[in-house]
Amino acid sequence: MVDCLFCKIAKGEVPAKLIYEDEWVVAFDDINPQAPHHKLVIPRKHIATINDLSSVDMALPGHMVQAAKSIANDLGIADEGYRLVMNCNRAAGQTVFHIHAHLLGGRQMVWPPG
Repeated sequence: MVDCLFCKIAKGEVPAKLIYEDEWVVAFDDINPQAPHHKLVIPRKHIATINDLSSVDMALPGHMVQAAKSIANDLGIADEGYRLVMNCNRAAGQTVFHIHAHLLGGRQMVWPPG
């Protein structure tokens, strides 16, 4: 997608300090952090929402979770706990229409999240 900010970050066209990358995903700091550690894990492939995942993409969400787990380990928050969130569409809080997972940690989380 031509105007997608996350596609541009994944391609290196928009600068971002990547904290993780492999052939499927990249990860970087959220620009509006909601926790001491707030990272975004995004696929290199453009998929607008969770609703747009196809059967061909079924391995991708699992790979995103594995990348988040690795990042949580690297940050030293895996054992104390972290939250992994994916929003789908505006009513759920999705503001960038390229699927992504929010990795949040470094503070006590509350439930319900809001």
